[in-house]
Amino acid sequence: MNPSLPTESDESDLVRLLTPEGARVEHADAGWSGTDADLFALYRDMVLTRRIDTEGYALQRHGELGLWPPCLGQEAVQVGTAHALRAQDMAFPTYRDHGVAWVRGVPPERLLGIYRGTEHGGWDPAEHGIALPAIIIGAQTLHAAGYAMGVLMDEAVGHADSSRDAAVAVYLGDGATSQGDTLEAMSWAASFSLPLVFVIENNQYAISTATSRQTTVPLVRRAAGFGIHGVRVDGNDVLASQAVMEAALGRARDGHGPTVIEAVTYRRGAHTTSDDPSRYRAGEETEYWEARDPIARVRVLLDSLGTFERELAELDAEAEALGERLRSACRTLPEPDLAALFDLVHVETTPELREQQEAAIAWKALDTEETAS
Repeated sequence: MNPSLPTESDESDLVRLLTPEGARVEHADAGWSGTDADLFALYRDMVLTRRIDTEGYALQRHGELGLWPPCLGQEAVQVGTAHALRAQDMAFPTYRDHGVAWVRGVPPERLLGIYRGTEHGGWDPAEHGIALPAIIIGAQTLHAAGYAMGVLMDEAVGHADSSRDAAVAVYLGDGATSQGDTLEAMSWAASFSLPLVFVIENNQYAISTATSRQTTVPLVRRAAGFGIHGVRVDGNDVLASQAVMEAALGRARDGHGPTVIEAVTYRRGAHTTSDDPSRYRAGEETEYWEARDPIARVRVLLDSLGTFERELAELDAEAEALGERLRSACRTLPEPDLAALFDLVHVETTPELREQQEAAIAWKALDTEETAS
């Protein structure tokens, strides 16, 4: 049996509110009470996330980017959970969470800059409520635990910002659950009852290693070992993803500690553009998950409402415009000022760094003179 084709028993514990066929269903432990306008907003962000992703992939294939990590197929869990976040919350993403960045207001050009090598880091995390993407697998879980500890300590001492009622979310893949950093972060989160939600995007593969080779039980069960509340959700269902995230963030804000969400989804593309997924997975597997497309099921539901014909047509045009915007922006991204990197290492630049910075400036000036001559 193909290890990434779930059986009916594998999905028996999933929270699901929208079937792959686009039908609304009830669940005893979760509910989505949004309006039709809210439904369209979720659909819009998923469609535009996919457009950002497909443009990034195409730009890399045309030699405009050094690398691109596709998120095709994972739009629902990213957009749904991000919609549950409040302005005061902080998210810690992976390098694949383009949908979270989009919902948090990060200009997609900044994503391109990271993979074109024209950005020193990306964006201001405080401005958008989302940290820079982590490249080291699982490292962001410790960053998130530390931030959540700070939130907790601010509240304990009556910090001026403690009324913000902030919570923290960290996104990770199934492969990160095999890393020590993640286990340490869960241990700290449980021990200190941190306001932290772990969102495991179980896309079935850690590069080429199937989840079934990493664990013999669902990943959410690891939460119980730390005394953390856990929930398993259909990660291709944007309604369920938002609903379980809102509940988890509510628990965090109310002082009930962390939650682990295992979102069962699928990475339909390559791990990155340097990967060939055809070497480790079969075509029938991809076809199975394509039939469970997260965007298609919402489109079926929207079409059944019969009230968004104009908005859907406008969205098609908006997606086209976004694609053109990204293609144009990519080719005009400015080269970075490498000397400015030295100002970003410490709050107060050390004499050694200043000396190195001056050497970098002198080297740049010499290189410019030689080029001109």
